[in-house]
Amino acid sequence: MASKRRCCLLSSHPFPPRHSLVGRFVLAVFGLATFAMVAPVRGEDWPQWRGPGRDGIWNETGLIESFVDEVIPRRWSVPIGAGYSGPTVADGRVLVMDRMTEPDETERVLCLDAETGRELWVHTYPSRYDGIGYTAGPRASVTVDRGLAVGLGAAGHLSCLELDDGRVRWQRDLREDFKIRMPNWGIAASPLIEGERIFLPISGEGDACVVALDRLTGNTLWQALPDEATYSSPILIDQAGRRVLVVWTGQRVVGLKPEDGGLLWEHPFPWVHWPIGIASPVLAREYLLVSEVHQGSLLLQLDQAEPSVAPVWHLSNKTQDEPSLHCLMSTPLVIDDHIYGADENGILRCLDLLTGEQVWEDDSAVPTIKWATIHMVRNDDRVWMFNDRGELIIAALSPRGFRQISRAKLIDPTTEQLRRRDGVTWAHPAYANRHVFVRNDRELVCADLSAAGR
Repeated sequence: MASKRRCCLLSSHPFPPRHSLVGRFVLAVFGLATFAMVAPVRGEDWPQWRGPGRDGIWNETGLIESFVDEVIPRRWSVPIGAGYSGPTVADGRVLVMDRMTEPDETERVLCLDAETGRELWVHTYPSRYDGIGYTAGPRASVTVDRGLAVGLGAAGHLSCLELDDGRVRWQRDLREDFKIRMPNWGIAASPLIEGERIFLPISGEGDACVVALDRLTGNTLWQALPDEATYSSPILIDQAGRRVLVVWTGQRVVGLKPEDGGLLWEHPFPWVHWPIGIASPVLAREYLLVSEVHQGSLLLQLDQAEPSVAPVWHLSNKTQDEPSLHCLMSTPLVIDDHIYGADENGILRCLDLLTGEQVWEDDSAVPTIKWATIHMVRNDDRVWMFNDRGELIIAALSPRGFRQISRAKLIDPTTEQLRRRDGVTWAHPAYANRHVFVRNDRELVCADLSAAGR
């Protein structure tokens, strides 16, 4: 087991590291003294898939209004290997996973200084991609929680590492431990952590579609469901006075008890051709939305008196041209009473939340091509959209239509993942401390999005 580690002191601005108790006290006193004098500019980390709330919401302020001359100046870029793993940012560090094929087949968890891109530590382990299509690299984002970084490889290798220096707290070969029925494109769901539990959909044999592990030891706490797993990352919601783990499997959407994996509710949503769900479930008030390329979109209503669900509508597309939403890798956004998402052919659609009826469609945000992808993040009244051509778009989405405010090229698409196209950028960006972090199969890039940086 090879592991390269190095720990370096981080700069305190604009990516603050963890502070000592004294430092926290001084900062708190200073903050109280100055709060009335200046309007606060909020900064935050991006410690997991789709952000702090795992919901594609970015709460920072002090951002640019548009790109100057359609250019986004880079703060830094560093070479990395291939992979789909979107970066995450926490405590002044940025983490990402990649794959190397020379001299041996390995996966890596990289930890870099978020301000400079300087390598802090690297954790490397052998990983063969037997039976896995699209062998570019890991799919899941690293999840950071209270000083630990948890990374899940495409073949099922799970590492729990100390964020400070990369030391291994524990690691497991889930493929071996749970006899994983390997999905066509490997394990892709990003780890979900709450309290002392790590939740993972892994498609294990028997009743091990979903497993919960102890955060500190890696020991198995429970396993549940005989289903095949999809690639969709689970979420936790509040329903009927309790926490509910929402998992979208190849056969159904389920609500589980986080404490023991017990089934609270289920609704059938069986796969067509093969399990291919990639987008995460989306919580919208008392509703839950899932969208898939073959099955179309399903809206469930969450009962708040008891943990149960009822279908509101299900629009399955018989052809790709029908006016329904059939997402592939793009997780939709719900804003007020409307759904915004991109289907696999690059059509951006707006649907009425309560009826599923299409309000409009637009083909200018994403190239209209097979397996088109756009990752959308909401910040106040703007939506930041990163498409698979490496373009970052600032937009306004409403029932009146898609309004582009600004667009600029941020990173080049690369061909390691999809050679029969002119390359793609499929990894979800991270937005932290008024910067954006994006990767392709060759480099990780940090760019400044702060108004003060202009």
